[in-house]
Amino acid sequence: MCASSNEPTKGLGVYMPLAMAAGIGSLLGSGVIVGLSSTITVWQTGMGLNNGQVGIVSGILTFAIAFGSFFGGRLADTIGRVRVFNWINLVYAIGAVACALAPNFVALTLGVAVVGVASGADLPVSMTVVSHDAPTDSIAARLVSTTQIFWQLGILIASLFAFGLSRMQGDMGGRVVFAVLAVLALVAWLWRLLSPSFRSFHEAAEKRDVEQAGTESAAAQKVSVIKVLFGPRRQVLLRYLAAIMVFYLGWNLLANTWGQFQTFMFVKANASQSLATGLGVALNVMTVIVSMIFASIAGGKYRNKAFVIGMIFSFIAMLCMALGGTNLWVIVGATAIQNIGTPLAGEALYKVWTQESFPIEIRSSIQGFINGTSRLVCALFAFVTPLLVLPGTIRTTMWCFLLVIVIEFIAGCLMISFQHRYGTDEEYMAATHEHGEA
Repeated sequence: MCASSNEPTKGLGVYMPLAMAAGIGSLLGSGVIVGLSSTITVWQTGMGLNNGQVGIVSGILTFAIAFGSFFGGRLADTIGRVRVFNWINLVYAIGAVACALAPNFVALTLGVAVVGVASGADLPVSMTVVSHDAPTDSIAARLVSTTQIFWQLGILIASLFAFGLSRMQGDMGGRVVFAVLAVLALVAWLWRLLSPSFRSFHEAAEKRDVEQAGTESAAAQKVSVIKVLFGPRRQVLLRYLAAIMVFYLGWNLLANTWGQFQTFMFVKANASQSLATGLGVALNVMTVIVSMIFASIAGGKYRNKAFVIGMIFSFIAMLCMALGGTNLWVIVGATAIQNIGTPLAGEALYKVWTQESFPIEIRSSIQGFINGTSRLVCALFAFVTPLLVLPGTIRTTMWCFLLVIVIEFIAGCLMISFQHRYGTDEEYMAATHEHGEA
């Protein structure tokens, strides 16, 4: 269990490979979302899909990610987080290969479902393993936020491949993208499974738990999530849960729209497939850079200021879209602004907040529950999103998203206020331990 966040970040470089191995899981998660979205028009042409089938494939992916998040986190808390962490990417690779070889719409949908379940299960488990293995709060925050860089890299890599392959005949470009994702998943699986360094990190974390608790490791105990949430600290934990849930749900509705339908929006605004995917590459380079900046400050005093700045950028982006979202270059400009705001007030912050706020024995389940609920809502929304981002409806949709950003900002401010008032879980455990010794 991590020590106080006031301790210096010694050993950050030692633990960085663990964050990178977990980060590949994030890369695979965003890679499949963007890999599918940036080639969906290619799949549509190659397989003769109609607009309804496009929505079904995208919706199934998001629903599968939600399913994996719900049950993957709880499964990991039951049979072992490290075990799921080590093996889940093999399942992803199997699904990606199925997509790459899919002969028709049904096979493609089934392959996407397998990949989605594995991707959804990986995120909460990876974040919990990283935060649990880290020796201090500040290192944990830096490591968890570093995984978000890989999320953005996944978007960038998928966009690069989609752009480079956009002129290939039929749906071959989409098949190559999924083949690349399969190879990366196999690399992640073998690295996590065979690394002696990672094994030593896991064992050291368990030892710290035993030394602090004086009994069986908290990470090894089988506990009831409901019992913990509604236990003695229910007032604090439920406030954390509500604030993070509302914040992430609002953020993910917007991010999912851009993640899955950015290329679709560009094409429907009269951009060619090559131009649409090329713009995606250029815009995502910016996001990767901003994500790196956020990772460097995630464990420090500037994190909350970055949140406010990010929300302002997101508000401006949606306002531009609401006022002029039928024009291709307005969409491109708004996306550029959004890609600056998103890394500062989005997925990385949600991951850090969740890992900081809840006891280690339920973190995977809570992260999975939040992620799964959000993905489920996004999955349902994805069925109608293609209709909502067409030139005739996109401006009205963006006015609604503007309201979502306001709600998201309020929830984030409440979360910051709660953390100032109640502190992190590690601070609470350290204070309880000191009080017990006294």
